[in-house]
Amino acid sequence: IGIQWKDNFEVTFSEISEIGGRFSVVKKCLNKATKKEVAVKFISKKMQKKEQVAHEADILRHVQHPQLSVLCDTYESATSFMLVLELEDGRLLDYLVAHDVLMEEKVASYVKDTFEALQHLHTCKVAHLDLKPENLMVDLHVPVPCVKLIDFGDAVQVSGHRHVHLLLGNPEFAAPELIRGTPVSLSTDVWSIGVLAYVMLSGVSPFLDESLEETCINICRLDFCFPDEYFQGVSQAARDFITSVLQEDPRKRPSATGCLQHPWVSGHAGEHSKNPLDTTRLASFVDRRRQLNDVRPVTNIKGLVTSSMGHTL
Repeated sequence: IGIQWKDNFEVTFSEISEIGGRFSVVKKCLNKATKKEVAVKFISKKMQKKEQVAHEADILRHVQHPQLSVLCDTYESATSFMLVLELEDGRLLDYLVAHDVLMEEKVASYVKDTFEALQHLHTCKVAHLDLKPENLMVDLHVPVPCVKLIDFGDAVQVSGHRHVHLLLGNPEFAAPELIRGTPVSLSTDVWSIGVLAYVMLSGVSPFLDESLEETCINICRLDFCFPDEYFQGVSQAARDFITSVLQEDPRKRPSATGCLQHPWVSGHAGEHSKNPLDTTRLASFVDRRRQLNDVRPVTNIKGLVTSSMGHTL
């Protein structure tokens, strides 16, 4: 059955506040009849065709899982398409920063959570392709808080064909193949979680540089390390895990299932440092991301970086 687009959004919902968004606007809304709060993604018809929005809705219906964003309904107005989604509790990194004491074991447990969600997604042959801090939420309505993945606007089915994905946003968490414009795969997502693990442990971004071009070049050249001032007290197992994931060749990266078997992720005894992590840098990282103006599409990162590097990408 195709997506059914209802036309009575304003009769059913009232808007409460704007939550965020990049090429769309996400608003917290109230269902007038049930009094339930939801997140509604408003996508301008000037920005996307109906087929593109229907593709996102189809993927959300296809990949249903407790740790993935839940699509409740779809609406259409004269100017917008609306995806009605379950409202999540908050962003994972905000939650981590709010901890009085953050231990490496806790970070590893959330990385494990993320890979469990990704494992299901990848079993469905779907790549998310936009895994970044803003798209990792935390579900607090369960006995043990867990990670939920949101925003499937860039997600694609990767079975049976070579898919080249146009990177339109900030490249900080993007794998080399997204920057080069070469075919993506399920392991494109695995790279992004490696970058996220680095950030959660250190509070700094492994590839970020003064300019967009330099950040992209660092990613393509795999130019990162573990400075003592940021990784003092972080276990060798954590560093080994990050190094195993941040491989330039997508075929050399472990799968989500393989990552779940890594001793640091699986939590085998003695792998985690017992030193508390300093979250002051992570708090600064979260503030910087919050202020990041990510609305200007970077329409040709590949061309921009190729001109900076010659043909060394």
